[in-house]
Amino acid sequence: MAPRASWKGYLKLSLVSCPVRLYPATSASERISFNQLHKKTHNRINMKPVDPELGLVERSDLVKGYEYEDKQYIIIDDADLEAVRIESNHTMNIEAFVDEAEVDVIYQDTPYYLAPDGAMAEETFVVLREAMRKSGKLAIARLVISSRERVVTIGARENGMFVCTLRNPNEVRGTAEYFGNLPAGNPDPEMLDLAQALIKQKETHFDPKNYEDRYEVALMAMIREKLKGHKPIIAAAPERGNVINLMDALKASLSQSAKPPAKSKSKAEEAPAKPAKKAASGGAPENPLKANLLKAVGKSKK
Repeated sequence: MAPRASWKGYLKLSLVSCPVRLYPATSASERISFNQLHKKTHNRINMKPVDPELGLVERSDLVKGYEYEDKQYIIIDDADLEAVRIESNHTMNIEAFVDEAEVDVIYQDTPYYLAPDGAMAEETFVVLREAMRKSGKLAIARLVISSRERVVTIGARENGMFVCTLRNPNEVRGTAEYFGNLPAGNPDPEMLDLAQALIKQKETHFDPKNYEDRYEVALMAMIREKLKGHKPIIAAAPERGNVINLMDALKASLSQSAKPPAKSKSKAEEAPAKPAKKAASGGAPENPLKANLLKAVGKSKK
């Protein structure tokens, strides 16, 4: 099934424009999540809107309100929002081009993929993509997404384009509060050389596949072991419909190879720490940071 576009409109550079579609570049669907259940019935809890005076209310009775003073609201309906039309509602108008290095990573927010909307748009899209690729620049534009205008960067990526929304400057905290009291002095040259040698020994090429979420893996392993030893309680939730949840899917996948619960392994006794070497008589005590750097560099060479 083709992914659903988050936004569709036009990419425009001066008098050149082409219809495009914007798609989320990331997904959280594979993350493990938990449902809230009642501890006795194991029924899934439904979150329902509550009015302090009326109690439970229907969602169809809800409206949007803007609090302009304490507990004072002005009602905003869909017609009001529809009336707020600006160019970036339906057009990403490229305003400028900048070097990629000029866009500080702290301003980068949500990534998207940009693709042409239909075969007729492909030629124009490819021309704009290759022009940006050869120039080595990122485009700066604006678009309205999730009821908010966002400044975005646009760049070539493989056969398509990559869009990243940027945070507003007032959303980024300054560094003085966190780094203001840190010393800017020069460290010991020998220790600096040792640290650089350790960095050199650990240099590699970045591959995100080598950095899986180990907590997520361990969490799933725990869930699978729990399923092997305990029969899940399937509550008959009323008016739920035929929905397959994570627990059902896991139970079905393990039904053909059920095994008894694995015995927990006892922890090996930790070896007693070796006493630190005493400094030579008459000499200055050994710098612990330098000693650790020397050990780390030596260990990495093995």
